[in-house]
Amino acid sequence: MGTIWLARHGESAGNVASAVAEREGDEVLALDLRDADTPLTDVGRTQAEALGDWLAESAHPARVWCSPYRRARDTAEIACARARIEGRIRFDERLRDRELGVLDLLSSRGVLARHPEEAARRVRLGKFWYRPPGGESWADVALRLRSVLQEITRDDEPTLIVAHDVVVSLVVYVLCGMSENEILTLARERRVGNASVTTLVREGDRWSIEGFAETDHIRQSEAPITTHSEDPHTDVL
Repeated sequence: MGTIWLARHGESAGNVASAVAEREGDEVLALDLRDADTPLTDVGRTQAEALGDWLAESAHPARVWCSPYRRARDTAEIACARARIEGRIRFDERLRDRELGVLDLLSSRGVLARHPEEAARRVRLGKFWYRPPGGESWADVALRLRSVLQEITRDDEPTLIVAHDVVVSLVVYVLCGMSENEILTLARERRVGNASVTTLVREGDRWSIEGFAETDHIRQSEAPITTHSEDPHTDVL
């Protein structure tokens, strides 16, 4: 039997900037950083500590893989230090967040105002297949994940992956052999919150979901539970 724990990073400055832009009706996020450099908020750091406490009590990963983006890197380092997990964290660019291309840093209002043709094309193609100019579709992300997952699942060592909400959903999609409709329904009904944990187990060649986007460890720590989407306009358009 093999086990993979998928943890989303804690709340980031980008998550907060996106929420503010949507709430205030701003077209552009007030964030002067590359997506790869966006740090955790104080809440995000507290959530990462809660993740570390859960790892110390409930999971014992033999290795850790992580997105190289700062918000994921900081989450992994805080959690592993808290859980006293030794060994090098392996950072891999194939675990990075979905790239949004021309829609980067735009709110849903900004997309409609500045790229109405893209808003219409996204509605026509659907969330899974829509690729913004210069960016990636969910299918594109799944393709690069298939490559890294071949390495991660080569043996049955229990593994922690720290990444992003769309990466968590698409690892489940790839390993569990789900359809487009099945993963979109699951992601819609069970939002992948910050520092949440999804558990996959393998028996033979079959992977199954033991827990999806669980946040009990955050609630028990009294840290705030947040469910910011990293790609909010695709939930609105």
